[in-house]
Amino acid sequence: MTSHKTPASTRLPYIDWMRGLAAVIMLQGHAFHAFAKPELRTSGPYVLSQFIGGMPPAIFLFLVGITLAFLMDSRERKGMAPAARVLAALKRGGFLFGIAFLFRLQLWLFAWPYSPWTDLFKVDILNAMGLAVAVFSPMALFRTVERVRLCAALGLAIALASPLASQVDWSGAPPLLKAYIAPDFFYFGFFPWASFVAFGMSAGSLLRLARAEQIERLMQWGALTGFGLILAGQYFANIPYSIYPSSDFWLDSPWLVLIKLGVMLLILSFAYLWTQYVVRDRWSWVRQFGLTSLLVYWVHVELMYGRWLWFWKENLTIGQTVAVAVAFILAMLALSVVRTQWKNWRLMGSWLSWYLLRPRRTMGE
Repeated sequence: MTSHKTPASTRLPYIDWMRGLAAVIMLQGHAFHAFAKPELRTSGPYVLSQFIGGMPPAIFLFLVGITLAFLMDSRERKGMAPAARVLAALKRGGFLFGIAFLFRLQLWLFAWPYSPWTDLFKVDILNAMGLAVAVFSPMALFRTVERVRLCAALGLAIALASPLASQVDWSGAPPLLKAYIAPDFFYFGFFPWASFVAFGMSAGSLLRLARAEQIERLMQWGALTGFGLILAGQYFANIPYSIYPSSDFWLDSPWLVLIKLGVMLLILSFAYLWTQYVVRDRWSWVRQFGLTSLLVYWVHVELMYGRWLWFWKENLTIGQTVAVAVAFILAMLALSVVRTQWKNWRLMGSWLSWYLLRPRRTMGE
């Protein structure tokens, strides 16, 4: 790949589309998790919903890595000093940490007095994003072409080390430190989730190095690589022996990380082709979600897991849960549209007010 660089762009449609798809999958997964009856949680529809619903966190982290790579490349092209580039990345991590704390604070306040104060420090996906961005900020010291290889190797190293992190005796460590670092079914620990941010930084650096006419070929190679990673991950996950003394496939397996990475590369390639040749300049409801994914995430978690819909919690049939999931998707889509069009509507309202209230001349004037 040559070192020619694509011009900076405010938004890439295929990135927004991929983020929006993750938001839609997230909404249905959380709807099933929050509202389906407990006795239905071994049924096929519920298992399928949760299996597919395991992809959005990885996608969000992967896309954070891509945007972080864009940030580092932009600062590099502007000629900023290495220390300033690292500081810019650290500020991005600090922003994510701030959003994560405000999110937990709002949930705690709205659930008071029934929520324990420890909920303020729950390690959610926003916390995982902030930690990974802060840890990977020194990658800004390297050139974009170097980050392609270094971040790919870093992501692979984190994935391979995840089973080992599970075997560490964390009994003497503070619970909060363990939640941030160790693999856990209830938290987003650095192992293995940060590997997706590193892989995203590698992919984002590669996108910045490619010329505009090379992007389509790059996506084709990405799809082929995705298929290869899925097959390789399945193969190594099914062999009868392992290099690890103990490993849980659904918790810390590096092969699951590779499978998810392969799926994400396929989605990224499809998103590019779909937005480039089908959607083009038209409005896309999936991409709309990607424009306001943080708002959608924040509001739907409060509505689904807060006290608002207590009468539906773990009380619905599969059909009723599907209906609620569809209703939530439509409601969050409406919220997203209002959010993106609010500025335009305010400008239109100001112009209309001026037009209606402007002084008018009489016939005699």
